[in-house]
Amino acid sequence: MFTLRVATLAILAFATAPLARSQAPPSVHLDNATFIGNASGVVTQFLGIPFALPPVGDLRLRLPQPNAPYVGVFNASAFGPACIQQPAQVPLPAGLSPSTVQFFEGRSGDPPVVDSENCLTIHVLKPANATESAKLPVLVWIYGGGFETGAADFHTDGSVIVERSIQLGQPLVYVSLNYRLSALGFLGGVEAKKAGVGNLGLQDQRLALRWVQKYIHAFGGDPSKVTIWGESAGAISVALQLVTNGGNSEGLFRGAFMQSGSTQSIGPIADGQRYYDALVANVSCAAANDTLQCLREAPIDKLRTAINASPGMFAFQSMDLAWQPRVDGVFLTDDPQKLVLQDSVAKVPFVSGDCDDEGTLFSLTNANLTTDDEVRAYIASIYFQGAPSADIDAILALYPNDTTQGSPFDTGTLNAVTPQFKRLAALQGDYGFQAPRRFFLQQRTGKQPAFSFLNKRGKSMPDLGAFHSSDVGLIYGPSDMTDYLIRFAVHLDPNVGASADPSASLFWPPYTTASPQLLTFLDGAVPLNITLDTYRAEGMATLTRVSLANPWGAPPA
Repeated sequence: MFTLRVATLAILAFATAPLARSQAPPSVHLDNATFIGNASGVVTQFLGIPFALPPVGDLRLRLPQPNAPYVGVFNASAFGPACIQQPAQVPLPAGLSPSTVQFFEGRSGDPPVVDSENCLTIHVLKPANATESAKLPVLVWIYGGGFETGAADFHTDGSVIVERSIQLGQPLVYVSLNYRLSALGFLGGVEAKKAGVGNLGLQDQRLALRWVQKYIHAFGGDPSKVTIWGESAGAISVALQLVTNGGNSEGLFRGAFMQSGSTQSIGPIADGQRYYDALVANVSCAAANDTLQCLREAPIDKLRTAINASPGMFAFQSMDLAWQPRVDGVFLTDDPQKLVLQDSVAKVPFVSGDCDDEGTLFSLTNANLTTDDEVRAYIASIYFQGAPSADIDAILALYPNDTTQGSPFDTGTLNAVTPQFKRLAALQGDYGFQAPRRFFLQQRTGKQPAFSFLNKRGKSMPDLGAFHSSDVGLIYGPSDMTDYLIRFAVHLDPNVGASADPSASLFWPPYTTASPQLLTFLDGAVPLNITLDTYRAEGMATLTRVSLANPWGAPPA
């Protein structure tokens, strides 16, 4: 196993005494407090600002509570700790190319993550010369990590985005936030439902967006011009923020940008009961009269050990996560895809796109499946529990054991790590990412402006191709993808202002059902093209139909 570690997060201790200053560092006034930040070239940073009361003690496993008005002087010069999370262990099966193994091993040198329960902090990066009256557009980043890992500064430098926005003459304010993860953020089971504490990580995000509305003007941002943006679990979070509350955005955002994540078909919070019961047992709370309160009172080290004993996002069950958003009756009143069908969607312009080979990374976890029968048993018990045999047959027929049709796509017989690897990668990538994206776009076009993209850059990566999350490095590069993001955040249209760009830019057509066009990012001499979102149409339609009837997250048979 290779352990994928989150980049080091500096520990921030909030000071209530004035800071010694040799040169006057940047500061901002919020309520009756002064926050002292960093000057970094053309960007000013204010980091680690608490947006909620620390979710510790009796506030553990409860809805986030807003801060009292700020008072005093705060050091806002470093990121705070990440939220408690599980190690993400990526298996490296035999048969991987040496360069792929080297790629993963090269990332294993990251220092261990520094995490804490006291982690609900927000970070604001702004043009250094932006005054309070600037009223700049605001871009809010929500990180990914399978709802079990991640942090606001995990391999993402928001200064890059702000600097590029200044270069384009379209300056904006960049915001990132931490939200609770794993069992502390996405507890399942009937006990969580009865207590109304499901989807706490999503509730954390919502509270952070309310903080932006209240305070972003002090940083030169316009609270009426907020775009929420995320990748993977962050993109799924963005999609769930769109469908919660009957589609009423409460004015918290006016646009959404989603990379590799959309509304997925997920089941009720009771489906997570087995993980709740195991957690309670491992913390020695099974005999307690109130097991949830016992979890609140348990030593954090003991609770962390119990969380780490649960399946992580690279466990054999792959994308069927132990800790994930579920229908709790509060934040999510129904299966998210059914909410889409009910028109419970915030009617804001949005972008939704994927990488070409979304499923390769997640198919390393089940590379020991080598026969047709094993693959059939796996998807029937993990993803489509309770589905009729005819539906399983239909899916397998549409995703055959043919390496030339598998993922990495368009690589012929290459990259067949195991006899079933490319088949599983195609099926899982479409199931988890491509099909939900297409469903959302098909349901929403004509109702709100929509754009979609496909990232095919990095196809030469052995075994993985243009794999899940490979576009994060592009957008934080920066690259032409960065420019489209910035223009969308500023204008709600990625084409507006393109003439001011020093580099060439291809017109990105809106997505419609009549003309489902994708801005496609490519390697080689022609970096951009327009393609049609019609590939694997029957396969994705079948996956959507079966998943709506059998939402994931249900206990295996």
